[in-house]
Amino acid sequence: MRTIEALGVKLTIAPVIALILLMPTVSHSAEQLFTKQPSVTPELAQLGEYNVGVRTVKIENPDQLNTADFEGTASRKLTLEVWYPNAKIAGSKQATMLKATYQDQTRSGKPFELQGDAYRDTDLDKSLGKFPLIVLSHGYTGYRSMMFYLAEHLASHGYVVAAIDHTDSTNKEVDFSNNPGAGFASTLYNRARDQQFVLDHLNHTSSKFSPFIDATSAAVIGYSMGGYGAINTVGGCYNFSPEFLAGLGFPAESLETLATTLNSCAAGRDSVDPRWKAMVSFAPWGGEQFVHKADSLANITIPTMLVAGDQDDVSGFEDGVATLFMQIGSKHKYMMVYENARHNIAAHPAPAAAYDNDLDIGHYYEPSWNSETITRINKHMVLAFLDHHVKQDNAAGEYLPTRESATQSKGQDGKLNAPWPGFPDRWAVGLSFVRGE
Repeated sequence: MRTIEALGVKLTIAPVIALILLMPTVSHSAEQLFTKQPSVTPELAQLGEYNVGVRTVKIENPDQLNTADFEGTASRKLTLEVWYPNAKIAGSKQATMLKATYQDQTRSGKPFELQGDAYRDTDLDKSLGKFPLIVLSHGYTGYRSMMFYLAEHLASHGYVVAAIDHTDSTNKEVDFSNNPGAGFASTLYNRARDQQFVLDHLNHTSSKFSPFIDATSAAVIGYSMGGYGAINTVGGCYNFSPEFLAGLGFPAESLETLATTLNSCAAGRDSVDPRWKAMVSFAPWGGEQFVHKADSLANITIPTMLVAGDQDDVSGFEDGVATLFMQIGSKHKYMMVYENARHNIAAHPAPAAAYDNDLDIGHYYEPSWNSETITRINKHMVLAFLDHHVKQDNAAGEYLPTRESATQSKGQDGKLNAPWPGFPDRWAVGLSFVRGE
């Protein structure tokens, strides 16, 4: 028997109950979105060698343009979720640690809490060395944990991942039912600037994370409007016209000034930050609207991966994402396409709260695809791309397909040709991969 004291009361408990008290701490109210990894999971979708820690960090970018009226300046406050590698933790210590949950709300305001696999507020283990930084940027609207599955996965493979709550652009701030455009002007202006500021801030000596980060190597991952910003961050200059902004509903008296203000390059810098070594953009917005200058896209040199659904009715495919892919000039560019998928190819699967109405479920659901399958493919392919082009791991590059279609075909001998690298035999269909090398 064992005696413990809680709230001033001594209790005697059996050894089996004491053991239960030492089991890993998880929230009983949090929703688990992911099932056990099946044997057909792509190879690089498996967890990496590190445990993962996560912290919520609040940062502030002073003297930024006040996008409420585009006059004067104001301090821009951002909330980050930062995931980072940890050493494998002994069972007895791990049992007492708190596993992270992620709380947010749907577009209609329904709260939810999701169970993660990272450990909340664990120490930064500097003995592990330095890791590349990945900046993760959600869509409009969204929230910082929208791709937590990808963040946890990359951290387990040796990356520090910082996901941004883009102020004025989150589910909590925008009433999508009654005023869906409320934060769009801020999003157009701030998205790339937020991405760059997070890179600058976390590498600054004042940041607790700076000793843990490889100051020479980073990548940006964006989804939808996050992808729109990521393209600008790595050199795709904006090309807004007063006429286009009028079509978005901005007031006539502000169109000329607004176009001039928005039309920046490299997240408002004079040139692209050399620390950016790669960019991943899921369903980036702007291709159909020609909001990025074609000549600037042609001058992008960093390795680029675009991910799209060929039925995307938000960002567009043939005249949208595929057009951006053709315009980008990098010698190392790739595009993975989910056939018969629309726009929802990056977020975690829908929480239960989202199933109550079309507005909410439409933020997550794909009619022809299982969302959990999408997340596993994303983990595999993004990790292969980043390891190859950020960590300069040539072996990882072998996982990037050289055959366009994932579907295996029969030869004259009746046998199927080989699957894509890392994919189990007969598992991958409905995918294509285009290389621009």
